[in-house]
Amino acid sequence: MIAAASQRLLSFLSDAASYAHHPPQVRLVQTHASWVAIAPPFVYKIKKPVNLGFLDFSSLELRHADCERELVLNRRLAEDIYLGLEPICERDGCLHWGGDGVVIEWALKMREMDGRYFLIHLIKEHAVDTQAMDRMVDKLFRFYSEQPPLTWSVIKDANEHLRRGCEDNFRDSRAFIGQSVSLQVLDAIAHYTRRFFDRHGALLESRLHDHWIRDCHGDLHLEHIHLAPDAVRIYDCIEFNQDFRCIDVACDIAFLAMDLDFNDRRDLSRYIVDRFARLLEDRGMKPLMDFYKCYRACVRGKVESLHANAETVGAAEKESCLQLARRYFHLALQYAVAGSLPRVFVFMGKVASGKSALAEALGRELDWAVLSSDRLRKQLAGTPVHHRGDAGERAALYGQEMTRLTYEQLFEQAFASLRSGHGIILDATFSRRSHRDALKAALQAEGFEVLWIEARASEPIIRERLKDRDQGVDVVSDARLEDYKRLSAGYEAPDELLPDEKVCVSTDGPLDEVFASLLSELVTR
Repeated sequence: MIAAASQRLLSFLSDAASYAHHPPQVRLVQTHASWVAIAPPFVYKIKKPVNLGFLDFSSLELRHADCERELVLNRRLAEDIYLGLEPICERDGCLHWGGDGVVIEWALKMREMDGRYFLIHLIKEHAVDTQAMDRMVDKLFRFYSEQPPLTWSVIKDANEHLRRGCEDNFRDSRAFIGQSVSLQVLDAIAHYTRRFFDRHGALLESRLHDHWIRDCHGDLHLEHIHLAPDAVRIYDCIEFNQDFRCIDVACDIAFLAMDLDFNDRRDLSRYIVDRFARLLEDRGMKPLMDFYKCYRACVRGKVESLHANAETVGAAEKESCLQLARRYFHLALQYAVAGSLPRVFVFMGKVASGKSALAEALGRELDWAVLSSDRLRKQLAGTPVHHRGDAGERAALYGQEMTRLTYEQLFEQAFASLRSGHGIILDATFSRRSHRDALKAALQAEGFEVLWIEARASEPIIRERLKDRDQGVDVVSDARLEDYKRLSAGYEAPDELLPDEKVCVSTDGPLDEVFASLLSELVTR
């Protein structure tokens, strides 16, 4: 239920007659912390009366003070957009803008910007190149360079504030388990983050002493950047929490790089990070980038989850926000287990080892495609994927020539994904060393990395799984209990793979537990 006071305010903001300039229409949008009334040619931003822990807008005085801070701080990068504050008053039981009466709310008044030039729109329209990125980078470079030095009392606690912010994200996001993130994924990201703090404390400490902590923007995602022909404007910085804004410059840039990754422009993400590192002469930026991008993706996942659960959000908007949140958490996991560059995870193992279930689980949580040799083999043969043929059909399907074609097609599709900038998961027995050697050589030739994940199960478990397949109706693999000895005898163990090239996973336990263990191992590596 929407509170009566909120509904009254929203009705006032939505009514074009409420505005002295008589806009043709008013469009109302919202975030987790604000309502925004777009009443051309102006925009009015009103804080929601909420306390989310990391921001407190629970009283009118707090909202007014925050609007004043937002006005001053955002004029640093979008001076001509931020016009001033406007009170919403009540007189004789009616709401109106300014004038006499009791102030019941404050609005930040802005000039509306042309929607064609928001970076998120330009990205979606494929209308951005490196020259456009250079304009934005140059503006931010000047901004970072011109910021006055912070006092040591602010700088010295920056890493502790970052650590606390990460832990707050993990704690707050637990409320959304089952909605936008799974427990296994949240635990894996937390494990990655804590491990990074422990292993790279010296690097993080050096950032303080090398003066990389500055008063930044704090919320550099694509919707906050406007690349008009006449000017670059970057608006809506973090004003409500100094700890979120006085941060490592690399962390500020990571938000933008992460959002470019999120919108499938990893090429531009790499480009701007390279250019910022050169302009700023910052050799420590790149080693920190995956860590900071993981943190930023988690922030967006939490924020979209909070937005989805706000009192004035309808069912359609709620689901849209949750979908965005899931994608941000998927991306955070990608940084934690695979980094930013496209790579391959190969799930291999004996028949009924549980590799396919693990491959599918990881594919879902990374939002990566899973290429199954069993499915591909049947597609190449024109056979329904759940059809198990007679002995003659199986002999042809699993013969030497069809196996060669299957692995050839598996490699071809994998490389197509990698070259487009996307990681990929391969689900195949890879029972022959020749197939493993061929994939390794091809990947190394193009500079791609691969990790082999060998699923292992005890013989009683394998036999039980093979027996259960006879009752299944959606089984893709044709292997059954009578095939076990023959297929096991033909499996060449991957003893040639070095310890840092492979992971061995026991799949005897429940899938959730096995998957959590695998994520922990991937994060550690």
